[in-house]
Amino acid sequence: MHQPRTYERNPRYPATGGTVIAGWAAAVADVPRTPAVLALDGPAALDWTATAEALAGALRQRGDRVTVLDARTLWSAAAVERLCVPAADADPFFLPLAGFAMADLFDFAATGVPARPDEGVLLVFGPGAALCSPDLVWWADLPKRYAEEAVAHGSLPLGVNLGRPGVPGELRSLFYTDWPVSDRHRDSLAPRIDRWVDLQNPRSPASLDGAALRDTLDALAQGPVRTRPFFNSTPWGGRWAARELGFTPAHGSTALGYELIAPEAGVLVGEDADAQVELPFQLLCELHPGQFLGEPVHRRFGTSFPIRFDYLDTIGGGNLSLHLHPREQYMREVFGWPYTQHETYYVTAHEPGARVFLGLRESMDVDVMRKEVRAAIDDGVPLRVEDHIQTHPSQAGQLFMIPAGTPHASGEGNLVLEISATPYLYPLRFYDWLRTSGSGAPRPLSYGHGFANLDSARRGDDVVKDLVQQPRTLREGEGWREELIGALPEMFYAVHRFVIDGPGAADDDTGGRFHILNVSAGDGVVVEYAEGHHHDLAFAETLTVPAGVGPYRLRPVGPGPVHVVKALVTEG
Repeated sequence: MHQPRTYERNPRYPATGGTVIAGWAAAVADVPRTPAVLALDGPAALDWTATAEALAGALRQRGDRVTVLDARTLWSAAAVERLCVPAADADPFFLPLAGFAMADLFDFAATGVPARPDEGVLLVFGPGAALCSPDLVWWADLPKRYAEEAVAHGSLPLGVNLGRPGVPGELRSLFYTDWPVSDRHRDSLAPRIDRWVDLQNPRSPASLDGAALRDTLDALAQGPVRTRPFFNSTPWGGRWAARELGFTPAHGSTALGYELIAPEAGVLVGEDADAQVELPFQLLCELHPGQFLGEPVHRRFGTSFPIRFDYLDTIGGGNLSLHLHPREQYMREVFGWPYTQHETYYVTAHEPGARVFLGLRESMDVDVMRKEVRAAIDDGVPLRVEDHIQTHPSQAGQLFMIPAGTPHASGEGNLVLEISATPYLYPLRFYDWLRTSGSGAPRPLSYGHGFANLDSARRGDDVVKDLVQQPRTLREGEGWREELIGALPEMFYAVHRFVIDGPGAADDDTGGRFHILNVSAGDGVVVEYAEGHHHDLAFAETLTVPAGVGPYRLRPVGPGPVHVVKALVTEG
């Protein structure tokens, strides 16, 4: 009999086929004593000088002669200017998603490929180092939350954006240029990486050899897996996750809870916190797309994991900005992402009187709203939001559908589980309640993009009919039922809910498509799969069930009813 447990902030899985080790000295122990080129590759937003010095020092400490070469000195200045530097008139909010490859920054015809030394080790380091024909490829990694934090607060050296030496870090370039290019480069290297180095503790980095890295990812792809959650702070954020889950963010509020956002999510691997690596969740999709995503999803989305789960915590906070997300054609043509950002809000908890802003009032006039948005920005005149946008009372267990082009915001006093399409970097904001930035200036708003994507056709009674749906029972058994709580023809995924109010287990089957589960009420469940395998899932936790798992059961723990929200891709 499984006992209820509390939310686990550091879910951890064992390494397979090897052991996570700590420290540079342990890492270099298996570097051959013969002359070799060692490439230390990785994302741009690292302290590369300090990292290369530490690795070179460990090699010298064991007696190697070491020559060091920064791979960025081999880049073509013309290619960097063309591909990495935003134009002077570039959009101040967003950039098109970069489509170039890391190799496009190099001009080996001009520079030549570094030659193997006659003795010792040539250490080539920096983004793209693995393209320099090395004997060994190491990947130095830092989870993206650290890069975002460091760029936002200026705690990394100048030049942390790809191809922009001497320039202060910029989030816009980090999101739309650096990460897409670096991620594709990393994914292409995954089958040949000789060592994965996690730099969360730069003085004693944890690492895993390449064969064990791939064996571990193979094992993880066979069963349910949980990514490491974290919470970010924002001006509107609340304190629910701090109070209920024990998170203590550095900047106050627990506004944004990253349960599963594939481009940034990681899976902790190792025996304990002293020797663990955080592997990108995306590598499971890249190396095992059929097993993990399922063939229909793989055909439709490639290796992109298309659904995300995150929390929006405004309990004790304020209203989110009024915003919408790009419609399909605009997303492809302007921003370069092949699918768009449909969303849903599932109310997990709320304070009395909490509301959700969603959809247009019947009487809404686009021109009037545009003038009022401008007046709010230029003159500080509050926007009369409820003249244009409907409000709906929050109710625990209610799902609100938010297709692209629909204006919306979670009001203060809500804990919303956002179940959405993965593209998450395109909030097109109209109004932010006259909040200001740290400098006291009004927060910038991308209202031009917002009005260009506003779906003005769905309004009035159609908003309630289409977007505030009531549960429909799909199937049931003794003590449980599965409900459809949200689906729309224009959205490629659906949201279901298991209600388990008896002692028996609810049966399900992935049917060749991954499922995502979240315990939205009750003490939790045990997910039973294969023969004798299981994975615990407590209240508020999120779990991915790979497509290849097939049949599984949800067995409740604790005395009361349990609700488990499930999302799955329905297209393809």
